[in-house]
Amino acid sequence: MYNLVVFISGNGTTLQSIIDAIDSGKLDANISLVVSNNPNAYGLQRARIANIDTYVIQSTSAVDTDEELFEVLEDYDIDLIVLAGYLRKIGLHLLNNYTIINTHPSLLPKFGGLGMYGMKVHTAVVEAKEKFTGPTVHFVNDKYDDGNIIKQTKIEVLPTDTPEDVSRKVQEVEKVQLIDVLNDFVKGVL
Repeated sequence: MYNLVVFISGNGTTLQSIIDAIDSGKLDANISLVVSNNPNAYGLQRARIANIDTYVIQSTSAVDTDEELFEVLEDYDIDLIVLAGYLRKIGLHLLNNYTIINTHPSLLPKFGGLGMYGMKVHTAVVEAKEKFTGPTVHFVNDKYDDGNIIKQTKIEVLPTDTPEDVSRKVQEVEKVQLIDVLNDFVKGVL
């Protein structure tokens, strides 16, 4: 079985899409653990409902968090770590020992980097009058949203679209794209 660990910070809608894909047989994988830096993240409840182990990060510094997570993850058989709305930078200890991917709601390298997440990204896309946007799945490195791109899906942005419209469009495609990428990992294509 292909084992995933999913890192979240909030609502966990992307986590839920992975859970649903596994439950429906569209993804032959297992989520071993869900990690959050936010003890109030609703995604933790989604994990508990699905009988998935959860872990809330205790450390506040980046260096301590990296060491803490490395110790926790040693107890799990991990093929891939998926950042699904996780808002902290990943430390070098984890980067050097695990394959980690992230899903981001823009066509990187545009609208990425520190502080660019969720509606902030969609608002920036609309304000820049972009004609296209879309989600990106990429490998994680030591810089925010900078790793090699695995897959992007282009979505048209209409002149009348609000940030909320763009968000809905991107989220629909983002979840499908992520499951496709995860299937490529499971099949050994990536």
